[in-house]
Amino acid sequence: MSFGKLLIANRGEIAVRVIGACRELDIESVAVFSEADEGALHRRLADESYPLGPAPATESYLNVERLVEIVAESGADAVHPGYGFLAESASFARAVEGAGAVWVGPPPEAMEAVGLKVRAKELARAAGVPTVPGYDGGDEERLAEEAERIGYPVLVKASAGGGGRGMRAVWRPEDFAEAVRGARREAEAAFGDGSVFLEKLLERPRHVEVQVIGDSRGTVLHLFERECSIQRRHQKIVEESPSPALNPELREAMCAAAVRLAQGAGYENAGTVEFLLDGEEFYFLEMNARLQVEHPVTELVTGLDLVHLQLAIAARKPLPLSQDDITLRGSAVEVRLYAEDENGLPAGGRLLAFSPPEGAGIRNDVGFETGDEVSLHYDSMIAKLIVSSHDRPSAVRRLRRALRDYVVLGLSTNLPLLRRIVDTPAFATGETTIRFLDEHRLTESPPAPIPPPEATLLAAICELSQALPTADPFAAGPWRSLGAVRLRYRAGDREFAVETERASTHRLLLSLDDKVTTVEILSVENGRLNAILDGEPFTVSFALEGSDVRISFDGETYELQRPPPPDVDGTGPGGGAHAPGASLTAPMPGTVVQVMVGEGDEVEEGQPLLVVEAMKMEQTVVAPHAGRVSALPYAQGSLVPGGAVLAEVEEPD
Repeated sequence: MSFGKLLIANRGEIAVRVIGACRELDIESVAVFSEADEGALHRRLADESYPLGPAPATESYLNVERLVEIVAESGADAVHPGYGFLAESASFARAVEGAGAVWVGPPPEAMEAVGLKVRAKELARAAGVPTVPGYDGGDEERLAEEAERIGYPVLVKASAGGGGRGMRAVWRPEDFAEAVRGARREAEAAFGDGSVFLEKLLERPRHVEVQVIGDSRGTVLHLFERECSIQRRHQKIVEESPSPALNPELREAMCAAAVRLAQGAGYENAGTVEFLLDGEEFYFLEMNARLQVEHPVTELVTGLDLVHLQLAIAARKPLPLSQDDITLRGSAVEVRLYAEDENGLPAGGRLLAFSPPEGAGIRNDVGFETGDEVSLHYDSMIAKLIVSSHDRPSAVRRLRRALRDYVVLGLSTNLPLLRRIVDTPAFATGETTIRFLDEHRLTESPPAPIPPPEATLLAAICELSQALPTADPFAAGPWRSLGAVRLRYRAGDREFAVETERASTHRLLLSLDDKVTTVEILSVENGRLNAILDGEPFTVSFALEGSDVRISFDGETYELQRPPPPDVDGTGPGGGAHAPGASLTAPMPGTVVQVMVGEGDEVEEGQPLLVVEAMKMEQTVVAPHAGRVSALPYAQGSLVPGGAVLAEVEEPD
């Protein structure tokens, strides 16, 4: 069997990745897209594309009926689900097969066997795989009793799904009831199943997973492990292979356990068995019945193409290799680039500039290009950067350099956090646990960096260059003037004034803080500036939006605003006195799932006011100071737009 046309039931970088595999195998690719993704990269690259519906995932990428219609309309003879959305849906797999197409993934029965964490733990125990102490079933009262028996701290976890959704760590009995209720709400919103179970919370384990792959003949092989310990809000952000924590004996035991579990589930195609590693002991966590986001690190250390293998297995071909044929080669590390603000919350907007690094040992899996819009309707991952080298120290050095070369302008990302992680000495030595970010205080966002003088001068050149109608920077515009052009900028609480004056045919004199710098512009093209400042060459990327200048310089991103002139009354932009109350605004569109106070209530600083669910994650809104709740515009169950005022708290007189 071979495929002539493949439908990719997903979006973003995984859709782009599968489309690339289709091109290599001479398979026609079919993309699907929502209204929000009408101009998306995966749609632009596919051979054919079909609309799904409105932006919300429930009306588009989760719309099984419409996806099955597109299978028939397009004539696709196979469907690849990618990851996320319906990738682990047994009912969707059956619907695809019912439409006469091949499901590129495990059989529905195997997905059901491992999809619910509780059933998967039963399979693990039957296969002789150690599991974390826990309890499943029962009402809230019984769960509380079992939590006392297991001993705090405990984890409340959703029975269906993953990615940290529907998960709560509980350290004290008095917090248990609300943790269970919050986990149930989040699990219901994310997976349509609010059931939860308990596990003993291991306080400083590592998260290590094993890639397995099986064919229709019953052969199951492992492709070694990946370490995914560095996480934020239970979402992986750094993955590597091999794990620096495993010796050969421990690696062999963990990989053999993963194979036994997959065989017991009758597993076919690609899957991942996840473990918690506590010293020399490992415990089964869950199995993901799909391709994982972090699969590229496995590809780079084994030399195998997992998507090609997936398609071959779905075509009922046997695995073309044995376990002895699979060896580890060097080291690979992946980081996930997310569009998010300084608090780690998803952010959206247009990519004004997007330039991933290039070079030997560098791979970029991307779902966007410069000019694309990053929507808040879906997962906020923009791209993955993967580096490889002959050993881990050289791979880490390569990753550091690549992250400094990465350019993203126009929206907030976790790029500064990734740079801080790889610069941490503990990361270089491989001392990583799931508490890595907290232990090294990396979740505390540093203040926005103040641009050095060179960056400010280059920002002024970038801004002025865009006003020129010709490629010659001295042919028109402000460069015609022999007098000074003065530009004012603000960064944080600092203001800068740059004066520019033409010195000769191709040189400028720029003055900042009473220091004069000679500048020669070599080129300005496609958001990149090459210039020489006092004899030293510089290359920067930049983007202009309104009165803002964003510039990527020496591994940092700086945002400089052109401050508006003061108001006539001298009060500054916007004028008026500072309001006595504090307004709390929604960081993104979402739903109010719980309101804990009423209008007129007296509250303390830090007291929870309400809970907002956005991107299937709950955020608790707290009082910024003590005072009286003067307004609660949204009731429980209300939809709120991004930026909406959720509550107002008046300070006491």
